[in-house]
Amino acid sequence: MSSWEGKTRGGVLGYKIFVWTLKYLGLRFAYFLLSFVVIYFVAASGKAFQAIFHFYHEVMKYSRLKALVSIYRNYYMFGQILLDKIAMLSGFQQKFTFDFEGEEYLRDMQDGGLLVSAHVGNWEIAGQLLNRLGKRINIILFDAEHQRVKGYLSDVMNARNVHFIVIRDDFSHLIEIKQALANKEIIAMHGDRFIQGNKTVILNFMGQPAAFPIGPVNMAAKFKVPVSFVFAVKESSSHYHFYATPLHRVSFTTNLKQREENFRSALDIYTRKFEEIVRKYPLQWFNYYDFWNLPEASPIIQETKI
Repeated sequence: MSSWEGKTRGGVLGYKIFVWTLKYLGLRFAYFLLSFVVIYFVAASGKAFQAIFHFYHEVMKYSRLKALVSIYRNYYMFGQILLDKIAMLSGFQQKFTFDFEGEEYLRDMQDGGLLVSAHVGNWEIAGQLLNRLGKRINIILFDAEHQRVKGYLSDVMNARNVHFIVIRDDFSHLIEIKQALANKEIIAMHGDRFIQGNKTVILNFMGQPAAFPIGPVNMAAKFKVPVSFVFAVKESSSHYHFYATPLHRVSFTTNLKQREENFRSALDIYTRKFEEIVRKYPLQWFNYYDFWNLPEASPIIQETKI
């Protein structure tokens, strides 16, 4: 069984190069440079290439040629969104425009809440909306995924209402999460990937069974906060569309069977919206491992970790 390893392609050097390009040569030139860089990443992607080819050819039913073209376009879109992300965090957000669909739901998070997204589009633009709402956003990161990159971006960021909470083996991150929610702040995290050993629920996704971690909905239940499933996608070179679902409250109960049903019900809402977004924007799902390779059976009804 293969699961996500808690890290994403790329590193600090790549960020440094593109931050320099953004500052001195502009976003359009960075896009131009990217069109050549992508060729290398496609050629060197190995297993990632196989996974994304499977998605386009077997799941989306594209022809082999269309699937290959889509892989290049997917990598290029990933690079553009990475550049946009750096630009926004570095103080160039005025270069972008946004549509916010479901903003009213987030305005109802007066006492804090949880945003759950996925590796599709550019979910960090949620911070743009939360700035408008006057809320601090706390982004949860896996240590293996972003620790060095996070440190570098902290140096280039302008003063912003964004804080990173890194998942740690000693569970000290739970204290930070609890404090943030006590301050009526927002927690944001992904809900589409799991690390080996995480508790999962098997649900239908894109016509095939796939495993989704219960951690996000378990967190919403334990801390008694509402959750909204959010996605932000790129619709043009400088325009993004943000989607947020109505608030959902996940009841936490000591009845293990009922708890499983509650988690499954919440995740069903998440996966249906997630699939809707992926089908509408298939070039913006940045999944580079075998998403439908199911984990070994692991009963959800055991006590779980966030």
